[in-house]
Amino acid sequence: MAATSNKEPDYSTTTVRSTFPVLGMTCASCASSAESTVKHEPGVVNASVNFATGNLLVEYLPGMTDASTLKKAVQAVGYDLLVEDESTQQDTLDAINARNFQKLKNKTIWAIILSLPVVIIGMFFMDIPYGNEIMWLFTTPVVLWLGRDFYINAWKQAKHRSANMDTLVALSTGIAYIFSVFNMLFADFWHQRGLEAHVYFEAAAVIIAFILLGKLLEERAKGNTSSAIKKLMGLQPKTVTLILPDGREKQAAIEDVHVGDVILVKPGEQIAVDGMVISGSSYVDESMLSGEPVPVLKNENEKVFSGTINQKGSFRFKAVKVGKETMLAQIIKTVQDAQGSKAPVQKLVDKIAGIFVPVVIGIAILTFVLWVILGGDHGVVHGLLAAITVLVIACPCALGLATPTAIMVGVGKGAEHGILIKDAESLELAKKIDAVVLDKTGTITEGRPEVTGVKWLYQDDTVKQILFSLEKQSEHPLAEAVTNHLEGIKTVGLTAFESITGTGAAAAHEGETYYAGNKRLLTENNVSIATELQQRADEWALQSKTVIWFANSTEALAVLAISDRIKETSVSAIEQMQAMGIDLYMLTGDNEATAKAIAQQTGIAHYKAEVLPQHKADFVKGLQRQGKTVAMVGDGINDSTALATADVSIAMGKGSDIAMDVAKMTIISSDLTKIPQAIRLSRQTVATIKQNLFWAFIYNLIGIPIAAGILYPINGFLLNPMIAGAAMALSSVSVVSNSLRLKWKKIDYSIKKVNSSKMDNNNPNFKFKTNINCGGCIAAVTPHLDRLDGVIRWEVDTDNKDKILTVVSGGASEQQIIETVQHAGFNIEAI
Repeated sequence: MAATSNKEPDYSTTTVRSTFPVLGMTCASCASSAESTVKHEPGVVNASVNFATGNLLVEYLPGMTDASTLKKAVQAVGYDLLVEDESTQQDTLDAINARNFQKLKNKTIWAIILSLPVVIIGMFFMDIPYGNEIMWLFTTPVVLWLGRDFYINAWKQAKHRSANMDTLVALSTGIAYIFSVFNMLFADFWHQRGLEAHVYFEAAAVIIAFILLGKLLEERAKGNTSSAIKKLMGLQPKTVTLILPDGREKQAAIEDVHVGDVILVKPGEQIAVDGMVISGSSYVDESMLSGEPVPVLKNENEKVFSGTINQKGSFRFKAVKVGKETMLAQIIKTVQDAQGSKAPVQKLVDKIAGIFVPVVIGIAILTFVLWVILGGDHGVVHGLLAAITVLVIACPCALGLATPTAIMVGVGKGAEHGILIKDAESLELAKKIDAVVLDKTGTITEGRPEVTGVKWLYQDDTVKQILFSLEKQSEHPLAEAVTNHLEGIKTVGLTAFESITGTGAAAAHEGETYYAGNKRLLTENNVSIATELQQRADEWALQSKTVIWFANSTEALAVLAISDRIKETSVSAIEQMQAMGIDLYMLTGDNEATAKAIAQQTGIAHYKAEVLPQHKADFVKGLQRQGKTVAMVGDGINDSTALATADVSIAMGKGSDIAMDVAKMTIISSDLTKIPQAIRLSRQTVATIKQNLFWAFIYNLIGIPIAAGILYPINGFLLNPMIAGAAMALSSVSVVSNSLRLKWKKIDYSIKKVNSSKMDNNNPNFKFKTNINCGGCIAAVTPHLDRLDGVIRWEVDTDNKDKILTVVSGGASEQQIIETVQHAGFNIEAI
């Protein structure tokens, strides 16, 4: 007797979200068919098949269905799912795609070779002896062998009362082939009726050859649309150098690396996993993450990331995140999901693609019937040819590829520029943004206090050492800013250290007492303040900077200004967005004076201070009620509610994990100039989608009536089915090619940075060729050129192919300028 189980199935409400490659799809109608099949499976919450990426994105209840069940359902309608483990899935898919591409290439070559003699005989030597039989001989392997997949797939579709592109090809070529064989074998049937028994072997053969060629070109072009993913995957090294506990080095596969392992990175190597530097230092190229070309110095206790490239030095680091947890793996997953997601405009296109093939078949039947009724003696022949041509010229692929190929290129291009886009909807919607709400701390500003000015009563190394030592012992948050500013100075021995709540700290050195803190600390201890120090402190106070005093028991020795520095590129980004017609608003929890100072320095007209997290979300809702499309830009937990509320949410990559989880876009480098770039990318992508859809619709709207013979009563023109096959093949290729144009379109402005508004025409004017090509580069070179004495004015023309740097010198030599720019990490050559 069979044992039975009373265990209830697990109908958990926790859904699983997975992506599986779909194999065997040939057109947008295939994608629609596969998607519909999966959606109707019990337990499937949502499903989306993207024809351009070839992926199924499915969300399901694991207690009601699983990957193998979905695979069987898809196989039943003539396709297949690749449900292997993610670690091997991509390699398997690459192998399958390579094998299929080679197979398609071989079929295409043989189809062209066998079709050529058929075309030559059919077009120029129709009367040669046994001409029809020779054409039959060459056409048969093209139709029945090289084109057999069209018929097999069409039959599978028919069994499930569905139709796709294969149905159109199978019907058109099959009818042309059977009709030609009948006319060749039973020519008398037509002769008895006073008609000529024409054969159309060349149409059947050439249609299949052209469609195979079109698919080959289409697959190659589609491969180029996902080049961004391939580049990212290529950044993952296969092996690493592990440092064993006994100090020995060992080569190991990336799969064998575990959290806590110590890894040695040599010059020029790619970093394998995310980690923390434990010894050594080097410059690391993080352009794959941030889009910025300037290498970043990595010292002990600093983070390094998988896929970034070490420069000349070497160091050891401890693995913190491995496998799917690394930032690179997360970026790849996000980009794949975004490329596979559907833009809102795609929903309409999917509906059209779903009914396109049945409608075309209906038009073909109607065309044949009208020709038979109205076509006279040649009505049957012309009607049959017109119906075949209608079936051949119709192209649902062009419609199906119009949106997803543009989205794939747009999302990939964003990733290459350090803009991580999580879904197609955000990419489409970003073009409509007319209001941007900016958080202040960590978004407009660096997010950490820094010393922005120091005024010493007199220069003395011992005094600086005492201040450094005093602040080193202090636990006040601002003390770190002072110690960072004085880093490298020696410490001295202090005694009687005391932290004074609310005012600062005090300590003794060689019998003298020293203070560091606010002005009240000095007043309470009867310390005198020199006029020049007081004047400088007053100036900084008006700029809403925090003022720190340093004094001994009798007089103030120095005054320091501390503030959260505005990012180098924030002003440029704000100017760009304002030039685009976007209203800017700054919200901050900081006080009114600081908010006003930041707003004035950055040119933001609208700001609100002392704003609570929920009030930020309410502010966004208020703008939405005014009819604005609002983007919220933030980096902290306190911004997450507003990010979730906004139409387009953008997180800074150096901010909190919650903000990045909520946001639909992430600026990996936290560079604000990436936001106008993202908006321009959205505009370019949506424009490309519209162009693709326009040409796809126009092609079908014009092509199908001409194929049906609408021009025949006017000028006797009847489209040749061979020409229709070529046109259909080229329509899909043209749509994909138009999407690829996005890759070469510029999304960053010509940014010109000037450190003085005065222009002195009497001063020497030096010009240089450089590789300074974006806002990030300019931000990197700015402090170096601004610190160089004798520079009156400088600017970079990033629109010029040579990225011309022009420097108006007030004493700086050409060689000094070259050395300064080289020290900043850029190439430079005098013109």
